[in-house]
Amino acid sequence: MDTPLSPPSPELARKALRAVKDPELGLNIIDIGLIYEVEVSETGRVDVKMTLTSPGCPAGTEIMDDVRETLMDLEGVTEVEIALVWEPYWTPDRMDPRVRAFLGH
Repeated sequence: MDTPLSPPSPELARKALRAVKDPELGLNIIDIGLIYEVEVSETGRVDVKMTLTSPGCPAGTEIMDDVRETLMDLEGVTEVEIALVWEPYWTPDRMDPRVRAFLGH
């Protein structure tokens, strides 16, 4: 009998999300501050609270699909639930300071 894989830690899930890039900025969604919260249940369900750079972001669906696929590829993940939120509203202030400096903000 196979033992179920234990789910990844929220930190590991966040680390994996560094592979997901905003196609318009070419930067990962962690560094630009689009991921607000990552929670992982004992059953392997990953709940992500995230935002986009704007409500009309043309790449929004693509980014959310990439988040789902990236997390589902992790061992022990059984499902991914993404909540798209607009509070707090995203601004360049949410970016990693090094990225903000690189972009001239």
